[in-house]
Amino acid sequence: MVGLTRGIIAQAAVSRKMDKQIQAPTERDTKARGNALGGVIKIEKALKGRNNHALLRPFGAWLNSTTYQGRRFACPWLSYCAPLGLVSLVCLAIFASLPITNARELIRYEDSRVSMASTYTIVVYGRDTQTSRLAVNAAFDEVDRLDRLMSHYKPASPLSRLNREAAQQSVKTEAELFDFLTECLRYSRASDGAFDITVGALMKAWGFFRGEGRMPSDAELAIARARTGYQHLRLNPTDRTVSFATSGLELDLGGIAKGYAADRAVAVLKQHGIRSALVSAGGSTIYGLGTPPDQVAGWEVQLRDPLDARKTALTVRLKDRALSVSGNYEKFFELGGVRYSHIMDPRTGRPVPDMLSVAVLTADGTAGDALDNVFYVQGVAWSRAHLADWPGTEVYFFLPQAGGKWTLTHLPD
Repeated sequence: MVGLTRGIIAQAAVSRKMDKQIQAPTERDTKARGNALGGVIKIEKALKGRNNHALLRPFGAWLNSTTYQGRRFACPWLSYCAPLGLVSLVCLAIFASLPITNARELIRYEDSRVSMASTYTIVVYGRDTQTSRLAVNAAFDEVDRLDRLMSHYKPASPLSRLNREAAQQSVKTEAELFDFLTECLRYSRASDGAFDITVGALMKAWGFFRGEGRMPSDAELAIARARTGYQHLRLNPTDRTVSFATSGLELDLGGIAKGYAADRAVAVLKQHGIRSALVSAGGSTIYGLGTPPDQVAGWEVQLRDPLDARKTALTVRLKDRALSVSGNYEKFFELGGVRYSHIMDPRTGRPVPDMLSVAVLTADGTAGDALDNVFYVQGVAWSRAHLADWPGTEVYFFLPQAGGKWTLTHLPD
């Protein structure tokens, strides 16, 4: 039994000041990085008996690939900066024996696709490349389907139709979307309004919808706040209709949709017989299915230092659970020496101060994607008092200190 060099499986996102709006790569840039325009990004390298590191730039992480006993393993090189990118995914192939099979029978397959304005990456271990490729492509297709259903950027999506019409009349919507909105309201009520999908007007007022961020006037902020509040969202389960109690309200599922997409991608992989996989939903949520070879404790994930993207702050393991991260370095602008992040407190209508980042470990990506916002907004004291409401959840708070330092608080204590 041979064990190769261990390495980084995933790492948190690169801090990037929003000095300009992030754009998709040009054709020239894409060709330079080996990306295929239109979605799928894949490069395969044959490495001869040595480790090879490549810097990936959707979220800034390292990939360690290798060749083992004459088998060639793919090393995808991603290069796509998404406006909502949160956590980067990078996977290292580690080959040894599993309890259920011989490691020589497992082939590592990795691929990426752009969806929901972010780069999704999936790594799987399977017995043949063709089966793994079909499974991964089916998972990506499921993410694309959800993007068409839930995007507030796509005018033809059912969610965009709600934003246009639900203030004038009740709108019947798809069962999946209705059930998802119902789940969102559950998180809003349980968090005392810290999680709220009606923040579309606030995001626009602060310039974070397709923009770099800006300081709104008092009048603009007052109008946006009047158009925000989950209490204005009315769901009728009898006829599956949605209506808004106030005009100008806009739904924005950016705080939870990628976690749901990760869960659905994992479900599709399971349907195709995949038992070992790592799924990155645009970087905001990472789910580890099973374990990779030679890592019975789970997929190794390294979180970046919230003040220095070159450093690692924390390492965790994922085995049939999800990691979700929110950080003030994701999307922000600075004015007068103050950083204003896109992570809003829906109740005040303002970006949350005095928090660097929050990482949450949960049983599924949907919960994690919602709860990283909840705990980020509510802070340590409230989260400590209410953590039991979500059994099995762990939270890491990265809190600012004087002198450009930070301190870490873990819950449960």
